[in-house]
Amino acid sequence: QVQLVESGGGLAQAGGSLRLSCAPSGSIFSINAMAWYRQAPGKQRELVATITSDRITNYADSVKGRFTISRDNVKNTVYLQMNSLKPEDTAVYYCNAVGKRYLTSPSYSYWGQGTQVTVSS
Repeated sequence: QVQLVESGGGLAQAGGSLRLSCAPSGSIFSINAMAWYRQAPGKQRELVATITSDRITNYADSVKGRFTISRDNVKNTVYLQMNSLKPEDTAVYYCNAVGKRYLTSPSYSYWGQGTQVTVSS
């Protein structure tokens, strides 16, 4: 079974930086779009950033200019570089990928377990 594994979360000071990583733990044939979501306490899950297979990116207005999503198509790894962190960035961050286990299999949306990011003032 393919599982996504996030890493890089932790505690940061306001104005600091963190880099999140996400990669499948099992074999996978291909991955199309990849994305980062986050969910803060008492709020709905929010789409933070997306990246297509040809590296077209989009960002939520709240993180534009501060966060950068990137991917390594050889390693099937997606990253989220978070700079100029603010306390309101505190949330559990989730990785998402749409891909195929095999060429002939249907596309499936895979999720990671989430990694906690806490930003103090």
